[in-house]
Amino acid sequence: MKIAVYTIALNEEQFVETWYNSAKNADYLLIADTGSTDGTIEKARELGITVVPIAIKPWRFDDARNASLALLPADIDMCICLDMDEVLVEGWRELLETTTAPQISYKYTWSWKDASEKVPGFVYAGNKVHARFGYRWTDLIHEVLLPEQRFLEEHYEEYLEGFEIHHHPDQSKSRSSYIDLLKVALAENSNNPRLTLYHARELGARGLVSEAKSEFKRFLKIANPHNINERSLAYRHLAQIDPKNRESYLLKAAEITPTRREPLVSLAVYYFKQENWAHALMYCNKALDITFKTLDYTMGEYAWGYLPLNMKLASENNMKLDKKSTTYDEDKWKLNVDSIIATDFDLYGQVDKKEEEQVLFEPDM
Repeated sequence: MKIAVYTIALNEEQFVETWYNSAKNADYLLIADTGSTDGTIEKARELGITVVPIAIKPWRFDDARNASLALLPADIDMCICLDMDEVLVEGWRELLETTTAPQISYKYTWSWKDASEKVPGFVYAGNKVHARFGYRWTDLIHEVLLPEQRFLEEHYEEYLEGFEIHHHPDQSKSRSSYIDLLKVALAENSNNPRLTLYHARELGARGLVSEAKSEFKRFLKIANPHNINERSLAYRHLAQIDPKNRESYLLKAAEITPTRREPLVSLAVYYFKQENWAHALMYCNKALDITFKTLDYTMGEYAWGYLPLNMKLASENNMKLDKKSTTYDEDKWKLNVDSIIATDFDLYGQVDKKEEEQVLFEPDM
């Protein structure tokens, strides 16, 4: 099997060496450079990486990815699209050589819980490993890899246990252009549910509450009813930006995804803040009964830490107290449910946690 690792790059000098060291067991390494002015090109060529300058104007991520893919030699069997701030985990080649599937999914760590980047945070299934021919990138931004129509009968995807890619992002890099690119992409196809959801989230992250609310609602109108995980995520976002209707949105999210922890923990947080201990306890228990962890991009890490356990114990204690007591405010167990401490640390004594079953799943949008 001949394997190529390829990417697009712009001023990524700081990542070149680590990218190379993780991918050097490939037969061919390619960087399609989109205009670097630092030492990216020189450093990469010193390491033996093939670097080809490309020009994409106006900018589109899908065009850039397709241009880089087209530059790969015809005798390559499998391709790994690996961004410069990503690394392949050791042993990847041996694992890849065990499969004949034309597209591979794998464990992808997007973020980390600590500065040392040793404790995974947001983890889901990636699928940027594919056969040399029959695949192309689509969408101007938040681009996705899809099989070409004429190859659909031959296409299938296999999850490769043990194969991992880790993301180590440059937190200083600006994302300011993303929202403008999303607007252009939606001008091309306003009824693209996936990009509409991304657009709504970007608007919300920038504090544009009214616009975000409208976009989330538009997503819910155009999204496939079967895409329940994404619809549930939209309701959870609406709950965040619309306090007046928070409860109803969270109840809707829990209704359509009854096997997901995230809306249940969010409901527990909502009731905990209101000191409705009975309801908070009820939703904590419902959440803790769910041990099936779906690792897609709609997963909320907060639901899988100690937060529901901490709220459960605090709610149980506070239910025993007399709210009319003059010492109630002193006696109640307080918990800042929005803090990292509540999420990541057992505050009230060790509670045995069952090892949850983790199932990797890439949503179809």
